[in-house]
Amino acid sequence: MRAVVIHGPHDLRLEDREAERAGPGEVEVAIEAGGICGSDLHYYQHGGFGVVRIREPLILGHEVAGRVVALGSGVDGLAVGDRVAVSPSRPCGACRYCLEGKPNHCLHMRFYGSAMVFPHIQGAFREQLVASASQCHKIADGISSAEAAMAEPLAVTLHAVAQAGSLLDKRVLVTGCGPIGALAIIAARAHGAREIVATDVMAPVLAIAGQVGADRTINVAEDAAALAAYGADKGSFDVQFECSGNDRAVASGIGVLRPGATLVQLGLSGTETSLPMNAVTAKEIAIRGSFRFHAEFGLAVDFINRRRVDLSPLVTGGYPAEQAVAAFEAAADRSRSMKVHLAFGTA
Repeated sequence: MRAVVIHGPHDLRLEDREAERAGPGEVEVAIEAGGICGSDLHYYQHGGFGVVRIREPLILGHEVAGRVVALGSGVDGLAVGDRVAVSPSRPCGACRYCLEGKPNHCLHMRFYGSAMVFPHIQGAFREQLVASASQCHKIADGISSAEAAMAEPLAVTLHAVAQAGSLLDKRVLVTGCGPIGALAIIAARAHGAREIVATDVMAPVLAIAGQVGADRTINVAEDAAALAAYGADKGSFDVQFECSGNDRAVASGIGVLRPGATLVQLGLSGTETSLPMNAVTAKEIAIRGSFRFHAEFGLAVDFINRRRVDLSPLVTGGYPAEQAVAAFEAAADRSRSMKVHLAFGTA
């Protein structure tokens, strides 16, 4: 079995690994498509992020979809040949946070492709993956594996929407229009947002933001005043989804949020982000973090299966696993790529 393995910064290799076999309650999935995430890029470019560093070879990847090729004992509801999106979220179900209904904060989380613990949790960029049957969600006919693999980042933004509360008839600001920002636009629109304004510093990603549902896009590198104008009369927006992890995006967003608004922070950066606390206090801004997801994965697959969301504008490139380095280089180039996928079979 071939797998895409990171050994250090810019040291990405396609290697042979021994294939696992399904045990009770598990299935074997032939992976067809795997989306390259921002965390995968951090491992590729820097060998990690923040204090997290690669300490042993790590199979990357956690946004995957494929086809069931074998069943372990006791599996119901799945059959060989079913196409599935695989949730990378594997909480223990027994720690204090799992028992409190917060499985995304599991103390013993096994999330594919993560160097946060040692030994590392090996990822899903491989030809064959063993997963719990509960992680596997059927894909409808006509849905490509590349689209289905985007259920994971869509679930991230659905969790963020839940953190924000009702978006019905709300005015929403999305700062940072990479894949998560674009999906936040899609999720906000699906949940009833009345108006969505999106900002970034790059024209290509803003063009896609407009395609997927933003009512207005603003290039703040060229026209910061266009966003600042929304700060009149103490602000205009009810909710900000901050997807860049950039200090200036946080501050400019708070400047245009209205009193009592909510800032939902999704973007992570390599350093701590500062906050304009005087404005937060004076406008009584509620700040909510948003980390991963759990139950939202099934909802994301349902949205995709029922064509309630159109993710096709975000699928901007596909490479065979043999060209993994080229795929990662393309994914890192925001001027030409939104979501790049590795293909391990027919996707």
